[in-house]
Amino acid sequence: KSEVECLIKLFDTLVGKPSNRFAAVGFDRNMFRDTLHSAFGMTDDMIMDRVFRTFDRDNDSCISVVEWVEGLSVFLRGTLEERIKYCFEVYDLNGDGYISREEMFQMLKNSLLKQPSEEDPDEGIKDLVDIALKKMASTYSLRYLSDYDHDGKLSFTDFKKAVRDENLLLEAFGPCLPDMK
Repeated sequence: KSEVECLIKLFDTLVGKPSNRFAAVGFDRNMFRDTLHSAFGMTDDMIMDRVFRTFDRDNDSCISVVEWVEGLSVFLRGTLEERIKYCFEVYDLNGDGYISREEMFQMLKNSLLKQPSEEDPDEGIKDLVDIALKKMASTYSLRYLSDYDHDGKLSFTDFKKAVRDENLLLEAFGPCLPDMK
């Protein structure tokens, strides 16, 4: 109870309104991104937008106090199950229930540091996507991935199994959780 009260006070302070009026106000996208950046050191615009969408359960482009408390509960203290679901939602850019090759490519391209080199960086990212799919996809999915159009997709079930087998894969497509400190 005391932690929830602290989160509500923090919400009120950040939003700048007294708590008896919080139902009508909340974080807009920019205010939320500023908070993610200052409190958790997040810098990736795409990831911050995806975290915003994951917190904004009712899709009204505003994070209410309830969405704030529930979102931070998973973000800061979630069980492995809750964090797996959260990360999958962040990475599923179009919300179709799969993380496609293209979504993986976009997330990795955005989150990896650009290094000057002779090589086309996109080729290295495509290689990483292939490695991730091989590591995370089930045998059934791998058969599917070898189709002509290379329209590989990672299901939630495959993502969950891969993360359970190797927890480091939880943030495989970009940092979307705070570090331990």
